[in-house]
Amino acid sequence: MAQTETGKETAREIPKMKPRPIVLLGIFLISHCFLVSVVCCTAGVLALLLLPVLAKNTYISENALMPGSASSMLSNHDISEANRLAKDLSGLNLGLEDTGIESRRILARYLSDLGAEVSYHKFLSQQNHLHPLHFFSSPDGLMRENFSCSSYGVNTVGIIRAPRGDGKEAIVFVTPYNFGKSDLSETLSLSIAYSVFSLLTQVTWLAKDIIWLIADSQYGEYDSVAAWLRDYHTPSFTGLVSSNVDACVVGNNLEISNDNSVVQGKISDGFRRAGTMAAALVLKVTDGNEQWDDTLGIYAEASNGQMPNLDLINIVNYLAVHRQGLRVKVQKFWSLLDLKWLEFLGKTFELLGKLARSLNPDWKFGIPASDYIEGTATLASSLYFQALGIPTGPHGAFRDFQVDAITLEISPKVSSSSKAKLNEFVLRGGRLIEGVIRSVNNLLEKFHQSFFLYLLTSPSKFVSVGVYMIAFALLVAPLPLVAASLYADANKLDFGMKFDKSTPVATASSERDITFRSWKWLSAAKEVFVIHMWGVVVLLLPYLISQIPDLSPTASFVSWVLLSMLSLLILYLILGSPFSHSHASLKGDWAMLKSATISAVFIGLLLMSVVNFATAEIGALLMVPLCLMAQPLKLDIRAASLRSFFRVSCTLILGFIAFPPVAFFTSKAVFEGPDSINLGDFWNWMESLRAWNSATYVYIGMVHLPCWMLCIHILFHSC
Repeated sequence: MAQTETGKETAREIPKMKPRPIVLLGIFLISHCFLVSVVCCTAGVLALLLLPVLAKNTYISENALMPGSASSMLSNHDISEANRLAKDLSGLNLGLEDTGIESRRILARYLSDLGAEVSYHKFLSQQNHLHPLHFFSSPDGLMRENFSCSSYGVNTVGIIRAPRGDGKEAIVFVTPYNFGKSDLSETLSLSIAYSVFSLLTQVTWLAKDIIWLIADSQYGEYDSVAAWLRDYHTPSFTGLVSSNVDACVVGNNLEISNDNSVVQGKISDGFRRAGTMAAALVLKVTDGNEQWDDTLGIYAEASNGQMPNLDLINIVNYLAVHRQGLRVKVQKFWSLLDLKWLEFLGKTFELLGKLARSLNPDWKFGIPASDYIEGTATLASSLYFQALGIPTGPHGAFRDFQVDAITLEISPKVSSSSKAKLNEFVLRGGRLIEGVIRSVNNLLEKFHQSFFLYLLTSPSKFVSVGVYMIAFALLVAPLPLVAASLYADANKLDFGMKFDKSTPVATASSERDITFRSWKWLSAAKEVFVIHMWGVVVLLLPYLISQIPDLSPTASFVSWVLLSMLSLLILYLILGSPFSHSHASLKGDWAMLKSATISAVFIGLLLMSVVNFATAEIGALLMVPLCLMAQPLKLDIRAASLRSFFRVSCTLILGFIAFPPVAFFTSKAVFEGPDSINLGDFWNWMESLRAWNSATYVYIGMVHLPCWMLCIHILFHSC
């Protein structure tokens, strides 16, 4: 008996192990989650607004590129040869089909005269409406049984074998050209490319093969390039497609002759290949409408936010500005330049920068207000087009095969018929392409030194992923803390914060009660699961609606809304309505539902950040404040205080703006004006996302919309 009492006393004297500091820190943050949420969300929004100020100047990371280290070899003789080609192409006055055939004959003759390997690539134009299960996978070039000759396109390809190379690497430059009906701009781009191509057949320093793809743009610039790339990387072992195309395309074996001389060669029947692609350039010339100088536009965004290595943009920008005197520009939202609050913010940062430099000259903070406004407009455009997930040019087809590529859009100062001005324009454009190819030719390996994840604030300034991810991290950081706090409140847990020795030992009945309460999250998980199932149904509905013939975009959008509401009711009938709280034990469980909703948002945003960081950034900016502020309106109405009124107002505004169609129309009104709003535009926008296999489409249907619906239910929850 004495030994038993001594054992009990010894057990009582053993001190309890205190939690580790990291655990105490987590408990402290959870218990003060409201303050942490306010601080983190405010800091996250402020970090986004500070990104133009924190942008760094671009620089060449790979020393082997050496842009501009060698003098240009492009001469007026190459320009005159290019003008002769342009004159022969412009002089054709035949029928639509005959013009395309004769244009290919002329191009093949000129390329063969240079000593290049020439071949035709036949492709079948594809439909944009893809099957819903083909997301994140490239569509296969399947043969259609019922085909017509008008649905086929023919690319012309010329290849130069490098005298100093081993055939393992290649550089590609692309010029879209409408063989059926071309204009002066396409002819100029062809002239620039041909002048460079003719020079590269003569140089001795070339170490990589050169591929010139003249893409048949009458079926779409992107489709023609993508079809050639698919065949380049996926050899075809059947001749069915070729036989069908040969029946349509006259002159598959075009004899290349010079006047009445003997035949010099034939166009290759097979698909010609070179080495692994080191980089690709897409060259386009637009109508001359610039007021100041010849302008170069750079387009870099590819599918699902992919970007080429920043070094490729850097060498183009350096050569264009410092060697050819071109005015370089990137996309921007021009409507943001007139916003008064943005101007006020820019002046504030400029004033803070002057104050910081007055305290310490080494503190380089702040930029001029005009630069801040320009940088914000460019940054917003870069963020939007990356989040959109749709390529901004034919270069996007190369990024699907992990080839660094950009589209260069050159615009002359004025569209003039002056021969001297056109020759100067072709010379400047050709020397730019020559300099870029020479820099890439110096590489001993693929681009890897510089950044692949970045946002542009100007052609010469960027924000790296290490900087702009801070804003995203700050925005999503409160989500797990608030979810844990709500779970603890719903289950009446204290997370071990109380270490009072006088606390009585828990009885078996109380432990069973705690266990019963802790399993209440299953009910909330069921609600979240049902709504996410509804999101999947909404995601697949456009594919079914698009099968209905002669349906306008507005009617399609209305049908989508009605069918979405009907599908939600059907899910209620099949799985049971998750919003019916007839049992007394389910009353007051909005906190558990909010905890599960916040957890779903947190997981969805983290997964989306891996696929497309820009989409996750914008999604966090819209959804995180709404999820954190969502609370039953009845509680705020009962409180009848200024704080509750402010919460209700902010929550309703956030819930209205975060609804996907409203968010789309609001951004469209801001960027393009209120007169441009049309109900059918949202349907067309979502259809384009679906057709391009954009991950943003999946995010909207499986993360954003279901979580928005759950937040709205929390607002109208019957406490």
